[in-house]
Amino acid sequence: MKTHRFRVLIELDSVSKSWVTYVPSLDNISTFGDSREEAIENTRELIAGYLEAAAKEGVAIVPHELESIDLEVAVA
Repeated sequence: MKTHRFRVLIELDSVSKSWVTYVPSLDNISTFGDSREEAIENTRELIAGYLEAAAKEGVAIVPHELESIDLEVAVA
């Protein structure tokens, strides 16, 4: 079994109060959970399903470099 590593973005949705995740390097696939832990587990399952489907279709997963930054913006 091969292990893959992906950067996952996670945020608390202030309206629904659920945790939302995004996987930018996999077409920004996204899922959610009522807790942070549930969202992370759902993301693991989502990624596994994505990779299985890509393998069946012969689609190559090409990792790309991803960087996140904090950006300050001044507004008058």
